Amino acid sequence: MDMRQLRYFVTIVEVGSFSKAAHRLRVAQPALSQHVRNMEIDLGVDLLFRSPQGVRPTEAGETLVRHARLILGQMEVAREAVRRGQAEPEGEVRFGLPGTVSQMLCVPLISAARRRYPKVRLRVAEAMSGFVLDWLREGKIDLGVLYRSVNDRTLQARHVLSEDLRLLGPAEPMDRPHPPPGPVPFAALADLTLILPSHGHGLRDLIEERAQAEGARLRTVIDIDTYGQIKLLVQGGLGYSILPAAALRAEVHKGLLKSWPMGEPVLSRDLHLVRPSDRPLSSAVRAIEELAYLTLVQLVRDGAWPATLAVPSDD
Repeated sequence: MDMRQLRYFVTIVEVGSFSKAAHRLRVAQPALSQHVRNMEIDLGVDLLFRSPQGVRPTEAGETLVRHARLILGQMEVAREAVRRGQAEPEGEVRFGLPGTVSQMLCVPLISAARRRYPKVRLRVAEAMSGFVLDWLREGKIDLGVLYRSVNDRTLQARHVLSEDLRLLGPAEPMDRPHPPPGPVPFAALADLTLILPSHGHGLRDLIEERAQAEGARLRTVIDIDTYGQIKLLVQGGLGYSILPAAALRAEVHKGLLKSWPMGEPVLSRDLHLVRPSDRPLSSAVRAIEELAYLTLVQLVRDGAWPATLAVPSDD
């Protein structure tokens, strides 16, 4: 096997299709198939399972792709180490973001990256935090944003900010008066019809943990993972929900929704910038990591993101 074959194999696994990989790599599809077949003959195992829906790695293929990503990453770092004359970062950076973070961060980050690092190709993928964490562990992305710290020796998390969560309701009361102004205790949720993200969603898990700790009962009638749809349902008078303050600003300002601080003390969640710690990082990844951090900080300082910045650690 050589580096080219490893790069081809990783791309095939990532896109799940020989034809899509051929298009991305600009290599003829029969040539890609022959490279994989040569690798399988060399190793004496099947690396891919082929079906009408595409291809996916076998157990041996999963093992190979994990090692291949490490090797390719180390080679990129090695190239940079010997390019003494290269003055600016260059290469691809894969960044995984939860949808709500992407709405706030994506445009200012990409704009800043294009200005500062024109040779860096920034690829952004959106998913729930759980998927972003899996991508980080599997080496599918170089950086990610998570709403919880990680207890994983292969990852390093940097706490950036904390944001309050708020109860939201329709502009006009439904079958009962709105809660009074001020923080709403979790015990009061038992009397409210709730529209929340489904179980397994990071926000739902955080809400459930706090409710359980306070002995409060949640009466959820609709589970939906899209914040935009949740807000429309609440606006239509179908129930209440609990979402980050930043996600509600526009609708509250227009008078379409009402919101209250949730819990005493107010329920909040932390945002972490996460990167692998078990493999070397290219200068492009390090540059985008720092730029993402500075962009998040600036969004908070400018008031665009209602949140509290974390106190930098001493280490």
